[in-house]
Amino acid sequence: MRFRSIAVIGVGLIGGSFAAAAKRLDNPPTVVGIDIDKRALSWACDHGVIDTASLPDGLGTQAWLGEEGVDLVVLATPAARAEEWLLRLGSMGYRGVVTDVASTKKGIVDAAERYLRSGASFVGGHPMAGSERSGVEASDPNLFEGAYYVLTPTERTDMAAFRGVHALVSQFGCRVVSVDAHAHDDVVAIVSHVPHVAASALVNLVAHHAIGRSDTLRLAAGGFKDTTRVAAGSPELWTGICLDNAPAVISGIGEFCDQLERFTTALQAGDVEATRAWLAEAADIRRSLPAQWVPATAQLTEVAVPVLDRPGVVAEVTMAAGRHGCNIEGIEIDHRSEASADLLLVLTDEGDIDAFVAELVEIGYSPRVGAIDIRKEG
Repeated sequence: MRFRSIAVIGVGLIGGSFAAAAKRLDNPPTVVGIDIDKRALSWACDHGVIDTASLPDGLGTQAWLGEEGVDLVVLATPAARAEEWLLRLGSMGYRGVVTDVASTKKGIVDAAERYLRSGASFVGGHPMAGSERSGVEASDPNLFEGAYYVLTPTERTDMAAFRGVHALVSQFGCRVVSVDAHAHDDVVAIVSHVPHVAASALVNLVAHHAIGRSDTLRLAAGGFKDTTRVAAGSPELWTGICLDNAPAVISGIGEFCDQLERFTTALQAGDVEATRAWLAEAADIRRSLPAQWVPATAQLTEVAVPVLDRPGVVAEVTMAAGRHGCNIEGIEIDHRSEASADLLLVLTDEGDIDAFVAELVEIGYSPRVGAIDIRKEG
């Protein structure tokens, strides 16, 4: 599935970057923008981020989101607004593919299943990329380069729609992983939302100590700036994110406080070994992260999975890959008959491919594994 026309709803940092990345492709699609901000739309048109624009109630919106509308709708709004747009898309009879970029997924996935009509397909998405800047003026076609892009297929996800969205964002330079929507919200609370809260808390702590002491903030350079960079993000955006994912964020903050309590206890006891061990554990894990983020070689692995063409098969296989940290570089569907196909996954050398294949066997598949060395093919 190739998308010849895309409507981006919410032309801000992420929506604008998505549009700009799409316009930079070879043989790019037509990209239209929908937003309540006339100034943002005008800027995006003037700078080639989008081809044309409309306000939410404009004639363009009515045409682009109707039954004969665009091929792909990208919901680049806060999660609550995305759910409102899903309801509107359903009422307008939209029959194309819908994806989103929100950092919480459960509510949106559930809303898509409630509101979208038959003929429309939803593929939940979350690019793990961003900036402390906001607005379409900060958009960057390279924003997603090398970033993880999470897709959250369900048992109702259409195979062709999933493949189309996967292919599109892969062309942006993303590294795509599949995660269950409910598990996604728990994970991002720990790796994204709680760290933002922690960075904001550190800034507020320093600001409190800076009252009446001008030298305090002057000394807050180097490591402090690096640690707290994300705290400069949009308060409006992060208010919505934290409230949308409140249970997981609250739980994560509790666990974070438990970690601080462990360290506090060690300091109070003057326990050198416990203090060093706590710091060493974090240092060792942090040093290992770059090796996990970047593939070490150019070797790719192809996993061919014979499947029956049934609802949920793509979600079942790709989420198994995600559970074992495998990055899906490419995905193809080779139909052998109307009812059966080979699901072909091309994986980088990240994650535990052996464990992934073993899980597929355990749940009833018969995968075939082969190496692809792009250095030899090139």
